Formats: sequence, C-alpha cells, structure tokens
Amino acid sequence: MGSLLFGGRGRLTSAAHRQKAIELIREANAAGAALVPACCEIGISLRTLKRWRKAFGGDGDGVDRRKGSDRLVGHRLSEEERQRILLTCNQPEYASLPPGQIVPALADQGLFIGSESSFYRVLHQAGQCNRRGRARLPQEPRSVPRLRADRPNQVWSWDISFLPTTVRGVWLYLYLVVDVWSRKVVAWDVAEVESAQIAADLVQRACLRERYRRPSGFGSHQCQQQPLILHADNGNAMRGATLESRLEEMGVLRSFSRPRVSNDNPYSESLFRTLKYRPDYPSRPFACKDEACEWVAAFVDWYNHRHRHSGIKFVTPHQRHSGAAKAICQQRAEVYEAARQANPTRWSRSTRCWRQPEEVWINKPPEENELTLELTLMQAA
Repeated sequence: MGSLLFGGRGRLTSAAHRQKAIELIREANAAGAALVPACCEIGISLRTLKRWRKAFGGDGDGVDRRKGSDRLVGHRLSEEERQRILLTCNQPEYASLPPGQIVPALADQGLFIGSESSFYRVLHQAGQCNRRGRARLPQEPRSVPRLRADRPNQVWSWDISFLPTTVRGVWLYLYLVVDVWSRKVVAWDVAEVESAQIAADLVQRACLRERYRRPSGFGSHQCQQQPLILHADNGNAMRGATLESRLEEMGVLRSFSRPRVSNDNPYSESLFRTLKYRPDYPSRPFACKDEACEWVAAFVDWYNHRHRHSGIKFVTPHQRHSGAAKAICQQRAEVYEAARQANPTRWSRSTRCWRQPEEVWINKPPEENELTLELTLMQAA
C-alpha cells in the first residue's frame, strides 16, 4: 500500500495522497488496529502522521510547502512576465547593468516588472546570468614557477628595494642579482630611478663578469646547453621591453613569480632581509647616492666573502660559487669524526652532516607521499 501511495521512501507526497493515508489509518484504528502498525503498513512513522493531521487540522489545506514539492504558486511569474524581463535586460541601455541597477532604473520610470531576485532567477534559467558589461572573467591562477639549479650560473634571482634618503619622499633604488645555487651576489647597482634599461645593463655586466655566453641554437630545439634563467617578480622594470630584448640577445630566459606571492622569489627577499637587518645598517637615511654605493659595496664584499650562509652549510657564497665548499665541508667532517673518536661517550648519534646540498629549488615539487596526503586531505574536505 505504501508503494502505491508514495512510490518509495524519501519521495514528496501530494496533499491528496496524504489525506487518503490519514483516512485509511483512521478506518484501521476504528476497526481496532493500533496506530503504529497501521502507519508501518502505509510506510510512514507515527510522527509523520501527527504532522499530517496538524497540517489538515483547522483551516489547513494540507499542501506540501517543502522546497521542490509540486504545488500551485499563486505569485509565480507568467511566461509573458518572464519574456518581458528578458527583453528588458537585453535592451541596449540595460545590457551592461546588473539587476541591482536595472530594477531601480525602471522604478524611476514608474515601472515594476519584478524584484531583483526574480530578475536573477529568470536570467539564470535563460543562461544569461553572467558578468555583464566589459568586465573580464576571473582568470585562471598562474602556474607555480618551479626552478632547479645544480651548479652556478644556472638560475639567477633579482629584485629591487628602496633605500631611504634625507629628502622626504625621495628614494634610492638598490638592484641586486643573486645566484640561487651559491647565494653569491653576482651584480648590484644603486640608482635614482627604477628602470628596465638599468636592469638590462646590470644583467649584461653580470654575464660578462661570470663569462656567460649565449648558447648556440638558443631559442630552437637544437639548443644543447641549458640557458641561464633570470627569475624576478612582476615589477615594471622586470617586465620592461628593454630588458626583454637584451636578455634575448644574451641568451637568457625569463621567469616570473605569481602576482602577490613573495615566496616565489625567496632568495632575493631573504637577501634584502639580511641587508637591512645588518648591525651596521645606517640608522639614518643616506645623504647621497655615493654614500649608499659605498655602504652597499662593503656589504656585498662581506656577504660574498665573509658571511657563512646557513643555507649552504655555513660556507661563504664565494666558496660555494668557486667550488671550494666541498673541501671545506670535508675537512669539517674529519674534525668532527676525530673529536668523536677521541671521546665517543659524548656522541649519542652520528656526527653532524656537512654534505653540501646538490640541488636548490624555487618551489620544489612535493614528494609522492606528500602529494598523496594532500589529495587525501582535499578529498576529506
């Protein structure tokens, strides 16, 4: 009987079927049957029976008002009103406006066709509920730049930072180019403007100093040598046409960070942090460009030749760039091993690892187990 009345569990039941079920249960109860078994025969619970009785009690009509039920809605828009809304929205004066502006504009003319929600609903049903006007659709997020370096002069990173001056509102611009693999500052400059021309000259001087030559067959499939990659953020100087053409001449590829993602250019950001948090960083602004150049030159000399960098096992960037870092780390490992042999009770584990990192990444791809865990978390969410 339940399947004849309702068609299965979870189906919406019309008012006529519910009223028929109430009458059948009333007759069964009058004949001596209990309510619970009678409801089970119909396929409903006692609670549902009470709710249906309450809906039909008094002035109730018993109409199912749940969302998705098949019922007559007196205020539903007619087909003529729907077509009028579509014609109004597609008129030239309203084609670029959202319903939130169309409805008040019609009201100013003494017209009311429907509410804003009715406009949106009709446009959605007609497949026209999209961005109106010349606004561009949201773009797909840019791909994550993933750069790998396993030797010097393979990936360079550069950026520009401000240096304060004694004149309020006037800044000097510090250009720094760092080798990602060795952390060595390969070029720097201080200028009064931010310019792609200055950046192009700076990179060209760095290529000459590091003896980088344009690979044969650059830009074609016949290129056998991996070209130098210059990574930067999305500043105006970084994307300038002057710098682009100069890099093309020198055989250097460009790479860019994602917009507003500072972690895509970590080595330049870290270098600027080291620079501006040095104990000898001037507490007062620079009086002139020459004073700034003098201080930056001293900093670069200290950073390249005396600063033991934590990211490269506490050797200087110059030592790693020149290839002397492995011998230095090997000597350290021998000193530690000798100390361990002299007093083994002080060493519960193996000695410190002084092995130089073979490769350096910008946004290293996740490992297979990390990727599996990430996918599992996404599926759980």
